[in-house]
Amino acid sequence: MLVPHRTPDMEETMLPPDYQRILAAVRQAAGPVMARQVGDALGIDVSVRSKLEPLRGKLVRLVDRGWLRKLPDGRFTTRL
Repeated sequence: MLVPHRTPDMEETMLPPDYQRILAAVRQAAGPVMARQVGDALGIDVSVRSKLEPLRGKLVRLVDRGWLRKLPDGRFTTRL
């Protein structure tokens, strides 16, 4: 799945549907969230590590591409 680098004129509709859902879950949170909280919001069984780690990888990919920010404590938040 191709996750494009974010540019000022890019809409999040350019992202694959899974990534759009992840961004929406982070935005709907009251503040910075851990990967486990995002998984809960998306209905993923976060008690199983093999389900949580791919989600964490997607969150990190969104950080690398400029769509999200990762705080030093490991929580994720939207870009300012």
